[in-house]
Amino acid sequence: MDEKSIIRCPWCGTDPLYMKYHDEEWGVPVRDDHKMFEFLILETFQAGLSWLTILRKRENFRNAFAGFDFKKVSAFDEEKVSILMQDAGIIRNQMKIRAAISNAQAYIEVRKEFGSFCTYLWSFTKGKTVINKWKNIAEIPASTPLSDKISKDLKKRGFKFVGSTVVYAHLQATGIVNDHLVDCFKYNTI
Repeated sequence: MDEKSIIRCPWCGTDPLYMKYHDEEWGVPVRDDHKMFEFLILETFQAGLSWLTILRKRENFRNAFAGFDFKKVSAFDEEKVSILMQDAGIIRNQMKIRAAISNAQAYIEVRKEFGSFCTYLWSFTKGKTVINKWKNIAEIPASTPLSDKISKDLKKRGFKFVGSTVVYAHLQATGIVNDHLVDCFKYNTI
């Protein structure tokens, strides 16, 4: 396939990192708890920032947050928070760092209750991807009743930085919602 003839969702533009993320990850259904936690951590830090900023720092986040191992992150202490606050490779926001730690702890509790976090999250859609039929990027909402419901439930379970907009972005990224535009080459591959 000729690279110039490929139609993508316009949000990824022409940045090679963004295009690769769009082509290989965004909207691909995630059923692995480790990968799901990675996206949750990254979405937590993305709140209020561009996703491209987070993608560019992804490997730094991976190193800083123990390879996105939720068990290890859940045990981070005050000394680790201080170390992370000095790490110029990540977003040094103390509230988000603390949220990542408490979210890891809440993540473990959800896993205890449901067997896996993925089982819990996918239960909101009965295990199926919600397939939208957007023709224009302007049609895609920032949040939906589904993200409202999940956000409310996550907050009840002690999660932080999981407002409806963050949750909706998480659902899009992890393929629980397919928001590729109908003319995007990825639309029918998910």
